[in-house]
Amino acid sequence: MSKPRIYFDYNASAPLSEAAREAVIAALQITGNPSSVHQEGRASRALIEAARRDVAALCNAKPDHVFFTSGATEAATTLLTPVYKMGRSELRLSHLYVSATEHPCMLSGGRFAAENMTVLPVDHQGIVDLDVLEQALKAHDKSKGLPLVAVQWANNETGVIQPVAKIGALVKAAGGFFIVDAVQAAGRIALDIAAASADYLILSSHKIGGPKGVGAVVAISDLVMPSALVRGGGQEKGHRAGTEALPLIAGFGAAAREALAAQQEGSNLPRWSDTIRTTIENGVRRLAGDVVVHGAATDRLPNTSFISLPGMKAETMQIAFDLGGIALSAGSACSSGKVGPSHVLAAMGFDDECGALRVSTEKSATMQDAEAFLTIFERLVARRDQTRSQVQAPLLGESENSAA
Repeated sequence: MSKPRIYFDYNASAPLSEAAREAVIAALQITGNPSSVHQEGRASRALIEAARRDVAALCNAKPDHVFFTSGATEAATTLLTPVYKMGRSELRLSHLYVSATEHPCMLSGGRFAAENMTVLPVDHQGIVDLDVLEQALKAHDKSKGLPLVAVQWANNETGVIQPVAKIGALVKAAGGFFIVDAVQAAGRIALDIAAASADYLILSSHKIGGPKGVGAVVAISDLVMPSALVRGGGQEKGHRAGTEALPLIAGFGAAAREALAAQQEGSNLPRWSDTIRTTIENGVRRLAGDVVVHGAATDRLPNTSFISLPGMKAETMQIAFDLGGIALSAGSACSSGKVGPSHVLAAMGFDDECGALRVSTEKSATMQDAEAFLTIFERLVARRDQTRSQVQAPLLGESENSAA
């Protein structure tokens, strides 16, 4: 009988929770279109509004300020636009500022032209350079439009947590608007849209145990909203046209409700995840003195480690772990399986082309899982060291012959 596999890739996608699964199945039985006024339609609408309340509660926001999308990428593209609406009036945002470690859906710039976009540097731990941001905002030409700043609350590769409240304060002082990608932070740290000084949050269902294919934009108010990306029938108060994906939204709501309940009940996720992470990180440092744990000197999500082993490609290690029964990532899983250098590491000043392994866990992880990880890692270190010694031996021989 084969051993059960260990799943250490929660930042890519969390397993569907039982509550979310049940909500999806129950919603599949409902026939009505949410826009219909008959009884069946009202039943569908009631499920969507309940999910809206649950997602809003997770962010300490108002339900009327939440609209659903097909996922975080669509939510980001919707928000990253030069054209916003204040009632019926148009509001122009002339320049986009994003950090260098953002998710690709942010770094793409959305509907902004490349010349109207500035990428902000980060320090060696991956924290946005606040001085550079402040100077950029002071130099911003408001006669052309207002500034728009977009930053991740927590990085998807390193787990590094940005000082979003400080960033938001700088944006407000400059009269701009602030988007926070809260995809990785949701369910792992407490979210409060007002405390973050954010105008908009981006969420993704499948990162918190909900179904794939649904996300949300959460706004601090509905006074200023982006021009719609998807237009048509006027669903979601005109913010996102198209018949709502009722089963997915219902599952999203159930997952959000679970995540908030766990926080309110004093869930041991942060403490337990941090214990697992500490065991793994102390272990890899013990096994390889030159190992690098990225972002270790600053605040990170309690469930995330991003680890480089010099001289050993992350993809090679990923395959070894997979064959050993452990699922994890070599960087972000957002590029359809493409393997390449991490732009996050490059932005942080780490130029080793070997890349890094991302280990992302949840409270289901055990100490036995951590030990299993370290067992495979130890083999990889031995394999690397043996390869190095085999390469160095002929070189030493050549040196001795030259000396003779």
